[in-house]
Amino acid sequence: MGQAGVDRRVTAPSSSRALTIWVVSDGRAGIENQALGLAEAVERLTPAEIAVKHVRWRPLFDRLPSAFKTPAMLAPTSDPLTAPWPDLWIATGRATLPLSTRVKAWSQGRTFVVQTQDPRWSNASYDMIVAPAHDGLSGDNVFEITGSPHRITPARIAQAAPAFADRIAPLPHPRVAVLIGGRSKAFDLTEAHAADLADQIADAVRASGGSLMLTFSRRTPEAARAVMTARLSDLPGWIWDGTGDNPLFGFLHYADHILVTEDSANMAAEAASTGKPVHVLPMIPLKSGDKFARLHDDLAERGATRPFDGTLDGWTYDPLAETERAARAVLEAMGTR
Repeated sequence: MGQAGVDRRVTAPSSSRALTIWVVSDGRAGIENQALGLAEAVERLTPAEIAVKHVRWRPLFDRLPSAFKTPAMLAPTSDPLTAPWPDLWIATGRATLPLSTRVKAWSQGRTFVVQTQDPRWSNASYDMIVAPAHDGLSGDNVFEITGSPHRITPARIAQAAPAFADRIAPLPHPRVAVLIGGRSKAFDLTEAHAADLADQIADAVRASGGSLMLTFSRRTPEAARAVMTARLSDLPGWIWDGTGDNPLFGFLHYADHILVTEDSANMAAEAASTGKPVHVLPMIPLKSGDKFARLHDDLAERGATRPFDGTLDGWTYDPLAETERAARAVLEAMGTR
């Protein structure tokens, strides 16, 4: 299943009742939001009831290969997984694989099973795999999208924005949202590089007469966080320190420009769903970045992103709606099964 040939009409399973959807993950926000974002996109297209299920394996069994795990090995803190089974099972992450491959048998074939990301195990066992195109996954049940499914839509961030209006609305334009990632297998953010990025960002914001809205990732090294905070704190704006409600949606809603480090496929694709100019900040590569290069090439070809060149020139493009496109494909496949 590629990008072409998806009917823009919603084709829901024939039923007079709401679709039941289980969102299954180990509870980590970055993992859960992929499955939940896809479920919410389905719900926007057809009446549905979403239940979130968290599963964890007992420590003794966690490292076992997926093929050997059984529900009896789940930790007592896991949510119950019992009949009635859902119409649609959307799962993400390694912890869910032993369950995703079995739920169809448990439901006697009634449940449609979707796995996001590349499962890397028993890939033919799922009705559909919604995978990032830059992963290069192929198969009859693979539906490729740019980036990963997520929860960000213009309507959703607009709904969340009023909670932060008192703090953000008075800030001068252009308002520059800056999303900083951190160390990963492919990239690093050293203190020296963070200082250099901070100086470039500060120069651009000052030259424009605008303001800054900055948030860090959990992966941002403390030294990088400290040096960027120190060098940017005199600008008009808000550097979120992690206390209180996360203002990310407010930042995205009120931003005129979005700057995002290149290390996170999710952050770049989410930012591109706003339709606002997305400037990509370079990181220090630790190994070949072919996958990330493919993603950023895709975003650039769509007109969503450009490398940050120290200026805040604007441009327009059609906001990415890849999660909704995947949701339509799920409903289409369920309707034809």
